[in-house]
Amino acid sequence: MFHNVFTNKPHQVSTMSPLHVQGFDLLEGDIRTVGSKICWTYTLDGEKKISEEIFEAVDHENKVLILKEFEGDITDKYDSFKATLHIETKDEIDLVSWTLEYERPNEYVPEFISLLDLVVGMTKGIDDHHAN
Repeated sequence: MFHNVFTNKPHQVSTMSPLHVQGFDLLEGDIRTVGSKICWTYTLDGEKKISEEIFEAVDHENKVLILKEFEGDITDKYDSFKATLHIETKDEIDLVSWTLEYERPNEYVPEFISLLDLVVGMTKGIDDHHAN
């Protein structure tokens, strides 16, 4: 279910987790292919933010999706940002694993704990939406 949402219906994430994600736009390409560009509108630390990302890898067989931000609020503050979503299905239950990679320009820029909170909240929102 999670892999299907993020690779086929990412525009529905804002309906499933509206406190965290408010919008999605396909900027270029086809949502299922490497090189496609998308834009998320989301709320982080009480502020509206945007993230323009490119599909760096899409592996439907292993249920892996890698998104790299090329423009947006995260790369305005951090040197780079990449999110990897990996889904393992066991006994018809999706086990969701996120890996967030970012590079701080210096030691004075804080660790990005609030983004982890957003991703966990969004994931719970999607799960709750499907459980209901």
